Amino acid sequence: MRHSTAHVMAAAICRLFPNVKLDIGPATDNGFYYDFDLPHRLSPEDFKAIEKAMASIIFHKLPFERIVMSRADAEDLFRKSGQIYKVERLADIPDGSEITVYKCGDFVDLCRGPHVVNTGDIKAFKLISVAGSYYRGVETNPMLQRVYGIVAESKEEIEQKVKQIEEAKERDHRKLGKELDLYSIEEDVGPGLVHWHPKAGRIRCVIEEFWRKRHFDAGYEIVFTPHIGRAQLWQTSGHLDFYKENMYSPMDIEGSDYFVKPMNCPFHIQIYKSQMRSYRDLPLRWAELGTVYRYEKSGVLHGLLRVRGFTQDDAHIFCTPQQIEDEVRRTVNFALGILRAFGFKDISAYLSTKPEKAVGESARWEQAIQSLESALKAENIAYQVEAGGGAFYGPKIDLKVKDCIGREWQLGTIQFDFNLPDRFELCYIGEDGKEHKPYMVHRALLGSLERFFGILIEHYGGAFPFWLAPEQVRILPITENQLDYSEKVAQSLKAVGLRVFIDRKSEKIGAKIRRAQTEKTPCMLIIGQKEMETGTVSLRNRVEGDKGAVTLDVLIPMLQKDNVAGI
Repeated sequence: MRHSTAHVMAAAICRLFPNVKLDIGPATDNGFYYDFDLPHRLSPEDFKAIEKAMASIIFHKLPFERIVMSRADAEDLFRKSGQIYKVERLADIPDGSEITVYKCGDFVDLCRGPHVVNTGDIKAFKLISVAGSYYRGVETNPMLQRVYGIVAESKEEIEQKVKQIEEAKERDHRKLGKELDLYSIEEDVGPGLVHWHPKAGRIRCVIEEFWRKRHFDAGYEIVFTPHIGRAQLWQTSGHLDFYKENMYSPMDIEGSDYFVKPMNCPFHIQIYKSQMRSYRDLPLRWAELGTVYRYEKSGVLHGLLRVRGFTQDDAHIFCTPQQIEDEVRRTVNFALGILRAFGFKDISAYLSTKPEKAVGESARWEQAIQSLESALKAENIAYQVEAGGGAFYGPKIDLKVKDCIGREWQLGTIQFDFNLPDRFELCYIGEDGKEHKPYMVHRALLGSLERFFGILIEHYGGAFPFWLAPEQVRILPITENQLDYSEKVAQSLKAVGLRVFIDRKSEKIGAKIRRAQTEKTPCMLIIGQKEMETGTVSLRNRVEGDKGAVTLDVLIPMLQKDNVAGI
């Protein structure tokens, strides 16, 4: 229904605006979009007319007719109608593949489907926005106009989705990142390269310290690896054959080509291979906050959520076949604990199984899939099976969380790899004294720190929980006379590890409070002459407002209790 509505919108725009050129119109998680090249600059003011034309098409219950065409006939069709982008997209279809178009009324589109039976099957819809989008996501290509819409089973559901969209706009991490001075992406440095400002730097340090402690407690070791590696390393791993277009150009160092790393895996493998391993050494759990660089087309870059340089919370587990089930269960349990600590309670999983083309022994695939499914059942977590959806080198679990307004985000991944152990000839010495191949599991919990931070900003609307807030306590002296006492209070709070700031501006206390509220500081301590004389502070909470006078002996344990992950 979503994809069919994209066709209906394209048909409506073709009726309303002459000389429009069409690119693509796929379904999205909640709706659809379509990319257009037309002289008229579309705006939300055009939506009413477009929606009216769409409603007419839906009312007439026009059938979607699937037509198989030869490549020559399809090319002739789109050339004659002036659809140059369709001709180019047609060239992307491999030789020998079936070419289909879908006809709906007088509208014909290059499409593999599927669609609803007729336009009358489309229920409720609404156009929501228009944005620029480079053709194929390449900034040197023409700028197209991308119109977004949503689809639902009823008008009431549409209203709920519109409400969610409006809420998402207010929580947009790009908007809040600027308002709260958290991060920037500077044009002089380059697109997709993130600068963490001091406040975000504080949050990142808290996340990393929490992450490292949890990993050490769970039996992981932390490793650090180089940012570049010789071409032969990436040749062995297969990246130069299958991933080179996403890697940055090589640099020549003393006659050898080096590439900036897009992934950490080959380096962890090199650590494994640095000595002979025994079954007694396994399992090995190695984790790294490793910064990697991948070329993403500028058209798909999106704030912190899609960048070119990012830090993965990467880990690799090497173990024996006898250990794999327990290791997978431990990993799933560990991942769930980490995500819940950051405030994500609604977590689901997607189990991707063996595709048609795959490497590795069938018995290993079966054991791997069984261990993944057993772990999900043991943790009593809801999951869906995506049959054949695994990578060619192994099955996986994707963990997805819902944020506070119901949007789903993929974060954790637990991925088997039957490819790299073969390519790098990994082995361990078993109890029988012979060489055996270890299981290798890739594992990320947060995905990348940049993307995870963007999700956190939107989940909390910039109002981070106390333990994550960059500034936990702001002290607000009413006059300069209270500055010395404010400093003593600050030192007492800092001594127990709290992040404290004194507002020394010569302003009225009301202005200071409003600024602290705007900057989403969780705790404010107002200090006037009375508080100084009684050795107290006037406590104000970001959510609950004024909480009254309190001594430090009472305040400090209260704040320490809140300064814990998951609170």
